[in-house]
Amino acid sequence: MERFSRFVLANRRAIAAFWLVLFLTGGWASSVLSKHLNQSFTIAGTPTVAATDAMVAQYHVGGGFDPVVPVFVLPPGVTAEAARPRLEPALAAVPGRVVDYYNTGDRAFVGADGRTMFALVFTPATGDQVKDAEAQTDAVRVLPHQLAAAAPPGTQVHVTGITPLSSNGSGGGNGVLTEALLGGAGALIVLAFVFGSFLALLPLMIAAVSILSSYLVVLLLTEFMKVQAVVQYMVGLIGLGVAIDYSLLLVTRWREEVAHGADNETAVHRAMATAGRAVLVSGLTVALGLLSLIVVPIQFMRSIGIGGMLIPMVSVAVTLTLLPIALTGFGRRLDWPRLRHEAKPSRAWTAWARWVVRRRWVAAGLALVVLVTLAVTALGIHEGDPTTDSLAKSGDARQGLVALRAADIPSGVLNTYVVLTPPNTEPTTLMPGNGIDAVVPVTTPPPGTEKTPTTRWPMTVVLPSDEAATAQGQHVAKLTRTNLDKAVPGVLIASSALANIDNIHKMYGQFPVLLAVLAILTFLVLARTFRSLLLPAKAVLANLLSVAAAYGGMVLIWQDGHGSHAIWGVPATGGIPFWIPMIVFAFLYGLSMDYEVFILSRMREEFDAGASTNEAVVVGLGRTGRLVTSAALILFMAFAALASAPPTFLKIFATGLGVGILLDATVVRALLVPALVSLFGRWNWVLPAWAARILRVEPSP
Repeated sequence: MERFSRFVLANRRAIAAFWLVLFLTGGWASSVLSKHLNQSFTIAGTPTVAATDAMVAQYHVGGGFDPVVPVFVLPPGVTAEAARPRLEPALAAVPGRVVDYYNTGDRAFVGADGRTMFALVFTPATGDQVKDAEAQTDAVRVLPHQLAAAAPPGTQVHVTGITPLSSNGSGGGNGVLTEALLGGAGALIVLAFVFGSFLALLPLMIAAVSILSSYLVVLLLTEFMKVQAVVQYMVGLIGLGVAIDYSLLLVTRWREEVAHGADNETAVHRAMATAGRAVLVSGLTVALGLLSLIVVPIQFMRSIGIGGMLIPMVSVAVTLTLLPIALTGFGRRLDWPRLRHEAKPSRAWTAWARWVVRRRWVAAGLALVVLVTLAVTALGIHEGDPTTDSLAKSGDARQGLVALRAADIPSGVLNTYVVLTPPNTEPTTLMPGNGIDAVVPVTTPPPGTEKTPTTRWPMTVVLPSDEAATAQGQHVAKLTRTNLDKAVPGVLIASSALANIDNIHKMYGQFPVLLAVLAILTFLVLARTFRSLLLPAKAVLANLLSVAAAYGGMVLIWQDGHGSHAIWGVPATGGIPFWIPMIVFAFLYGLSMDYEVFILSRMREEFDAGASTNEAVVVGLGRTGRLVTSAALILFMAFAALASAPPTFLKIFATGLGVGILLDATVVRALLVPALVSLFGRWNWVLPAWAARILRVEPSP
């Protein structure tokens, strides 16, 4: 790394000009990137997708979305039949496929009070998920006024459904730029506390260059593959935290070398040889964690893995090239008024490390109690979309849902199943009961096709009692598909409950392979870095336990509602969206390893310099404790900014990352890691000759 830092300083003008060009071009890229990103979370190749595609091809409706549900509360004395002359033609004129009381004659569409009535509107679809979503959004906006104008005077008209509930009640929020600025402001406060000088501005400068350069690289990537829109949030917020983490480590080590009497350039070379190496290894482990998502046979997950991998790699590149140039150019001038000094380790963290060494069994025990308790809680995770109660808290969509329930109409009707049976086969034999509220054959042809010969498969709408987000709703959907598959060969069923089941199966079917590949690669990288077999094995296991504990935090806060309502005003979701645990795992596994590398690299350095194991623990934690907790706090604030985004799924995602980072920086790195290193003693540092030959490093007897 010292040779590399000499190359950087020898070519400082060319390198600085290169990053300036990328910074300016990245600013332009950030303004156009969203237009090039893919908004779809569709997982191809599942039975549900086949049913959805058949609906689009034969009926030109659906597009993978649950129907829009108009709800009518008629005035006293007015029945559904009495309202027929006004409402029947109005519903028939709605674009798409409408299923209601008037065209089916089924009383399931009328509530127990006789005055509340609902309809199912399957909006027009082309197979393009973005355009289909826009069509459904347009319908939600237009239908209330259109239907209210036709309804009998005094009728309350609401339009509800999963889409309007999701968009009308997830709360206000900020854009990516606003969230990045919020995270940056919080980071500046922490950095000012850490450095006590204007050096706090340097990591923010590196983060700005890293983020905008990453946007440019992601934009280029969209020319070769579809990149999921979530990557835009990840670059802005996680890029902010990661870039500052790496800068913080390098600047702190440079400051320490300057405090020991080194001149500017010598301090840079020494910092690059030690902290720079740790940054490189740390960035590699974060990138490996994200790149592991390519094992998942799902296009949008692979795009998140590849796009997310660019964040740490670009941040490492900027940190190891632009930051040394900045430090040699104006680092000393920025280090004013120098309220903090790096000549000695932090007193507070040194005292804490000594306590952990003295009480290592107690420290390890406390850490394991916290982590194992949360990990056990994670076993109760239910992977499913949020329930309707956790979506809209007010507004027209919420009022429609309340009106349905008041008339004893189950909210499961918002997640209907659409059954398509092959021509010349027996029609579905499903009957109401056992979780099914009604089975409604749709016999009327789509508008405008009455005289057109067709080979459309007969369509039946099934109204379940339970929402797709609940465990019971998924159980009924699975049982329904099993029974229909036996009774009607070739039957297709479109259902959000079944889509969730299919997606979970496809996404997590390869999870053991992903886990094994990632664990082996991480072990090899860390074994070479630490020149030890025990330390990397412990690091991998501690990381897995840390991620499991983060899952437990998500279950407690969101699924069970112990915090979601108090903080965001959102009731318990009853489930975690199926893709979030996978991405949280990929990010946390790598981000958590940052701190492991920072701390253990310094402990290894002290041990190699002649310190005992316990002395290495005390000095290593004394030197890195404040850095790690500050870096974790900055990342946490970045995730808190991300949690201010409107969608509930982003709030859940940000919470998982935030809880994981806090647990890792406090319970794991401040308690468990130093306690275990002290307990293992000299065995931490052993690397047999045979292993050293494989890893191509010096043995550590």
